[in-house]
Amino acid sequence: MNHVQVGDIGEQVAAEYLREAGYHILAKKYRCKIGEIDIIAQVSNMIVFVEVKTRRSTGYGFPAEAVTYRKQQKIMNVALCYLKQMNQNHVACRFDVIEIFLTGEDVVKYNHIIDAFSK
Repeated sequence: MNHVQVGDIGEQVAAEYLREAGYHILAKKYRCKIGEIDIIAQVSNMIVFVEVKTRRSTGYGFPAEAVTYRKQQKIMNVALCYLKQMNQNHVACRFDVIEIFLTGEDVVKYNHIIDAFSK
């Protein structure tokens, strides 16, 4: 399995987790000229921009460690594009990271870091 396939599996798992937790998925793999956001969801009156990081091991560190300050800035700029495109300039929003660990055949563990960019 290559890294693109691993990422796709992680995003599918994360979207299902969010649905089960009561989130409404608005978009997956939202793209604009600046970049991409993995999942855009809504819970209550808040839009949640979710970066999904998937790993098969922690040999290269924990998945969330790959969401650097520079990556956060890029995600925030893509989020602004989305909000402007959807005419949602005054809606509450936050940025989450979901770490997905593929630990074996059909075994998945995850860690949902809520409001990850403010920590």
